[in-house]
Amino acid sequence: MSFAGKTGGVNDILKSLGLLLVAGSLFAGCAKLPDDGKSAKVMRFDNLRDMRYCEVFLIGGDAVTHDLDAAFYNTTDLNNTQNPRDTCPAAVWAKVDAESLKKENHVLGVFKNGPRHWATDWIQLPVGAERNFDGLYARWMGEVQLPKDVDLKKKGSSAYKPTTVARKSEMGFAKGQPVFILEDPDGMPWVMQAYSNIVDPNLSYADLQTLEEKLKPAPGWKYRVKVLDQDLTIRAVNGHARIVQDDMENTYDACFETACSYKP
Repeated sequence: MSFAGKTGGVNDILKSLGLLLVAGSLFAGCAKLPDDGKSAKVMRFDNLRDMRYCEVFLIGGDAVTHDLDAAFYNTTDLNNTQNPRDTCPAAVWAKVDAESLKKENHVLGVFKNGPRHWATDWIQLPVGAERNFDGLYARWMGEVQLPKDVDLKKKGSSAYKPTTVARKSEMGFAKGQPVFILEDPDGMPWVMQAYSNIVDPNLSYADLQTLEEKLKPAPGWKYRVKVLDQDLTIRAVNGHARIVQDDMENTYDACFETACSYKP
């Protein structure tokens, strides 16, 4: 997956994909990412709603010229045979050391993202090699190209600022299930794909029913919940998807005519 659209601080870029920079450092130099996507095969993951997951980013490229890219690895469907709903156990996640992984993988930096929880029922996308990050297993699920003006030390916010990303994926929401929607000032719905415990560690799936009480939306934006009367599918269009986050770093996909099977 390569990034396309707005540029800004690395936080803005990572947030646009539902990712937050929370650990790691980047030093001057060059590093080549492992080619873990070369044999990627399309996989479908079902029964995802409220499943907890985390992600690990490996950052490579040229830190001097700022030609940077990142491979990201997702824990979905791994790590916990006793509780498959938690694919990122807290005790295991805490042991993931970004600095040691940077050296071990010979990359410029490593970032930890999560925990998050899926708000969709299923996803389908190309999946590559599986890696062991200090006892946490995660699969390659794409790559992101970072813009040259990236500033790893500058914090920014992408809340209510739509971004376009390049990716190949589709996700589904089942009939009878609730979907959690942001409406933009033009009335277009953005459907939540994942909620975050990064801003509020105690945010739960049940809280999404009344999330408007916690949000501080930008002018013209509003939040609502709808129980689906038919299945809903959201697809990337021509290899691109439109993403937005709220101020709690929950992530939503745009639901327009050619992306959504219908508008909820």
